[in-house]
Amino acid sequence: MLTGMQITIIGGDARQLEIIRKLNELDAKLSLIGFEQLDHAFTGAVKEKFPDYELSETDAIILPVTGTSLEGQVETIFSNQKVILSEELLLKTPSHCTIYSGISNSYLNGITKKADRRLVQLFERDDVAIYNSIPTVEGTIMMAIQHTDFTIHGSNIVVLGLGRVGMTVARNFQSLGANVKVGARRSEHIARITEMGLTPFYLSEIEQVVKDADICINTIPHLIVKAAVIAKMPSHTLIIDLASKPGGTDFRYAEKRGIKALLAPSLPGIVAPKSAGKILANVLAQLLEEDFNKRKGKK
Repeated sequence: MLTGMQITIIGGDARQLEIIRKLNELDAKLSLIGFEQLDHAFTGAVKEKFPDYELSETDAIILPVTGTSLEGQVETIFSNQKVILSEELLLKTPSHCTIYSGISNSYLNGITKKADRRLVQLFERDDVAIYNSIPTVEGTIMMAIQHTDFTIHGSNIVVLGLGRVGMTVARNFQSLGANVKVGARRSEHIARITEMGLTPFYLSEIEQVVKDADICINTIPHLIVKAAVIAKMPSHTLIIDLASKPGGTDFRYAEKRGIKALLAPSLPGIVAPKSAGKILANVLAQLLEEDFNKRKGKK
């Protein structure tokens, strides 16, 4: 239980509602910022006004999956108010206050470091990333069906990266009868791809491999689908980029070539926000309880 723990939830999408529901069940004291347009009322959760809200009692701050923008703005789909998380605000929290976010960037890393507050990135955890890959793949399949005029079965699929998402993507498209090729840099990943019954290739060979690609799915958060790669693709190829913004595709050149390229970094929150929210809520509940009990033990 989290009885007596003060948690501030700032902004976010429908996934945050599952987090609020879970933490409310655990008896945490919840303050919600950026939720004034939310019709649902959670007993025990108080909607607060920003920036007037007092943070001196806050034990933890939960940000959206996206964290903040590079200017510090927090996504708030349930509010028209502009919410900026700053170093000054973090300094108003107790020194033990922990900041939880899905991902981070240079801005969020910078202000938490300067304020000497602990930052936890949930998507760096294997359990969260693996669970999250399930709705990600379902959304990817949905996009592949919506944006093509051929079946997945029998089509040539190129998957870039064999991380936690790439592995699930490759396995599921293979199960639908596609011819799946997976690109990786490391020899152990090439071995794993072979063991999975898929066709492996080194990323240095990508320009040759994409020549017959019907769908190219990128999971690597670096520019990997460059203009030289896109130039080798058939005109009907669909690119689905699952990497975090700005993705790993030269979208400008894809548009110039007339190749449809879709950036889809937050599919779980779009196609299955309830399931994705429950994944985050369960992990957050565990982390918060561990932190809360540890601090109580020190007193």
